Amino acid sequence: MKKIILFAMLAVVGITASNAQSTKKATAKAAKVAKVEGAGMAFETETIDYGTIAHNADGKREFVFVNNGTKPLIITNTQGSCGCTVPTTPKEPIAPGAKGIIGVKYATDRVGAFTKTVTVTSNAEGQPTKVLTIKGTVLPDPVKS
Repeated sequence: MKKIILFAMLAVVGITASNAQSTKKATAKAAKVAKVEGAGMAFETETIDYGTIAHNADGKREFVFVNNGTKPLIITNTQGSCGCTVPTTPKEPIAPGAKGIIGVKYATDRVGAFTKTVTVTSNAEGQPTKVLTIKGTVLPDPVKS
């Protein structure tokens, strides 16, 4: 009987401790994204590294962001640094606290290393333009013998 009570108490303490750690992590993550007056745009990452990919591989990736402001975020334009980098833009305003996605497709038919940018124009307070980066290396097709 004592062993059962001891086990139950340890289980309760363990669950409580693990929930406390989860709450601390969530609070720390929320603290990193500071609130701004007006519209805001905070990206999870500003650089996407494709790594080493095959020739003609899928070149689609996504930049995820959150509107950390108090007003709706309106993205008015996204522009790739060349024709090989094609971004897609959310059409609707992003509500405060909501997530959005800017898609980007790199033309992987071009062999070799690349570093390209996507310039985002919006009504974000303090940063009306934001430059995002994609990079990687496209491998040539294997030589057939």
